[in-house]
Amino acid sequence: MTVQTPYRYDVVGSFLRPEKLKQARKDYEAKKISKEELTKVEDACITDLIQKEKAAGLHVITDGEFRRATWHLDFMWGFDGVSHTPTKTGLPFHGEAAMIDDTYITGKVGVNGTHPFVEHFKFVKQFEDENTIAKQTIPAPAQFLEQMILPFALENTRKYYEDTEELVQDIANGYKVVIQQLYEAGCRCIQFDDCSWGMLVDEKAPLFFQTDQEGLLKVQELFLRINNLAMEDKPKDLIINTHVCRGNFHSTYASSGAYDAVAKTLFAKENVHAYFLEFDDARSGGFEPLKEVTPYKKVVLGLVTTKSAKLEDKETVIARIKEASQYVPLENLCLSPQCGFASCEIGNKLTEEEQWAKVKLVKEIAEEVWG
Repeated sequence: MTVQTPYRYDVVGSFLRPEKLKQARKDYEAKKISKEELTKVEDACITDLIQKEKAAGLHVITDGEFRRATWHLDFMWGFDGVSHTPTKTGLPFHGEAAMIDDTYITGKVGVNGTHPFVEHFKFVKQFEDENTIAKQTIPAPAQFLEQMILPFALENTRKYYEDTEELVQDIANGYKVVIQQLYEAGCRCIQFDDCSWGMLVDEKAPLFFQTDQEGLLKVQELFLRINNLAMEDKPKDLIINTHVCRGNFHSTYASSGAYDAVAKTLFAKENVHAYFLEFDDARSGGFEPLKEVTPYKKVVLGLVTTKSAKLEDKETVIARIKEASQYVPLENLCLSPQCGFASCEIGNKLTEEEQWAKVKLVKEIAEEVWG
C-alpha cells in the first residue's frame, strides 16, 4: 500500500491492554512465567488487536504498545547508558501520580545492537495488506532529552555529561541508528510522541525547567534542534509525523496551555510531515496558532477524547473542523482521538467497547467531512 499517512480518520497508536496481557506481565514480573510465555501472550493479544483495527476500517495498524509499560520509557531502556528502577514517588499528574519507573543515565548513551522495538515492528509488519500500513510510535528525541535534563534528573546526568550538547549529539545519533534499523525492517511510518512541548506551554513551565521566559525560548530551540537532528539523514520515502499532547495517564493530564507559546518553533520549523495535536478540551487553547504551520504539512485534529467514554456530538466536532480550516486548508486536515487509549499499562477510564465506539465516531465524522 502507498504510504499516505496521516489518513482522514486516524489514531495515535495505543489501545487498552486486555486483562490477560496485564496478568501475564504480572506473572512474568513475579517469575511465574518465562519471557517466552509472556511473548506468546503478547503475540496473541496483538494479533487480535490488529484484526480489530482492520475491522474498524483503520488504514494504520499498530501493536497498541502492548509490549510496553509506558509510551516512552521502554524505548529509552533499549539504549545503552540508560537504566531504570521502580519509582518511590511517581510523576505528578492532575490528581494522581503515575507510578512509572524512574529512568536515568548510567553511562554514555547510544545504540550498539539492534533496538528491541525493531523486532516489535517486524511482528506488526507481517499483517500489512493492500489497505493498511504498520506505524511505529516512539518518544521524540526531545522527550528523551527532557527526561535527562529536567531538574530532578540533571544532577545525575552531569556525572556522565558535563556538556548538554554532547548528550544532544549522542541521543540524536542513537535515534538515527534506530530509525535506519526500523527502515531496513520495512517501516515507512514513524511517529514521534512528544509531551515536551506540552510542558513548555504550561504556565508553570518556568518552575518545571527552573528558568525564566528567555530560558524557555532556549529550551524550545534545543528541543527543535534535537528532533530535526535525529531526522536529518532519514530516507526520503520514510514519513515521520509527530504527536503532541499534555500527558495522558488513567484519564488525567500533566500540563495545560495553548500552542501559542511554541507555534513559531514547533509548527514552522520542525521537519515532520504532520502533527497529531491534542484539541479535545479547553486545556489546549484555540486553533489560531495553526496559522504558523508550514503550508505543505498536515494537521490531525485530536477533537475526540480518549479520557472519557462519552461520545462527542458530531455537529460540534464538524463545526470545530470548519473553524480550524480558517488556519489550515481543509484538504490538509485529518481527524483522530487526541491521544492513545492507554499511554501506560493502566489505560484510560473506559471499556474496550467504548474505545472502539470512539474510533467508529472518528471514522463517521471524517467520512461526512471529506467523503
